[in-house]
Amino acid sequence: MVSVDYSLLVQIVNFILLILILNIVLYKPIRGVLSKRREAIDGLNASIDESSVGVQEKEETFAAGIKEGRAKGVQLKDALIDEASQEERRIVGEITNRAQDDLAAVREKISQEMVAVRESLRSEVDDFAKAIGEKILGRAL
Repeated sequence: MVSVDYSLLVQIVNFILLILILNIVLYKPIRGVLSKRREAIDGLNASIDESSVGVQEKEETFAAGIKEGRAKGVQLKDALIDEASQEERRIVGEITNRAQDDLAAVREKISQEMVAVRESLRSEVDDFAKAIGEKILGRAL
């Protein structure tokens, strides 16, 4: 059995003194290191959260920029297509007008040649009729 005497008192004092020394030498420095580590981790987590928000904002800005760029590209393409269509219509119109002018000139030339040929044939009709008559009748008229 345990006897209660002064050695028990020495043991209690020794135990309390050991706890105080361990607390000063061992537990407080470990708690300080753990506390600093926790603060560093919390700081890093906060930095990660801020960076995540920044990255998300930049991604949204980038996506909006790409969307806007595509829209401008489509508008520019449509404008170029419209401009090319107008140019095509203008060129086709010029070619059509030129072709109609050429056609009118050719018709006029053909008409003039036809009149000239008719005049030539009319003057030669008498000669042809006389030659045909001589051949049919076999004598000179």
